[in-house]
Amino acid sequence: MVKIDEFPDDARTEYLNREMPKFEDTPLLPSPPLREQRIALISTAGLHRRGDRQFTEQSGDFRVIPRDLPDEDIVMSHISTNFDRLGFMQDVDVAFPINRLKELAEEGVIGSVSEFHFSFMGATPPEQMEPSIREMVQTMKADNVSAVVLCPV
Repeated sequence: MVKIDEFPDDARTEYLNREMPKFEDTPLLPSPPLREQRIALISTAGLHRRGDRQFTEQSGDFRVIPRDLPDEDIVMSHISTNFDRLGFMQDVDVAFPINRLKELAEEGVIGSVSEFHFSFMGATPPEQMEPSIREMVQTMKADNVSAVVLCPV
């Protein structure tokens, strides 16, 4: 991964001066014990099902990854050339720990694993993602998701 001080001057300036959204409040609620939580994964690695539409530069949308999708059918089309994909190619759980999450559910550490999980292409300005995030939240509510694990890559 390239460090920000190694970016070309114009790119470094753009990233350091990018406006971030401001939120009036934090909608955190008391939560039940972890062993009662239904958990979904949200990845910024640009992951999707084999055959799905690939991510493009500054894609603000997401892709749905079903819980039982075989590992070999999860692919990465994130456009960044700044990170090494080799670990992901050898073990999906490096970027998308779905198998570890299933193990935690089997062991009773968490309540259950969501039916659907989600991936964005992380190098996208947040304001371009907001409409998609609202749609994603509705899908999670319908699946009774009570917690998410953010998997930044």
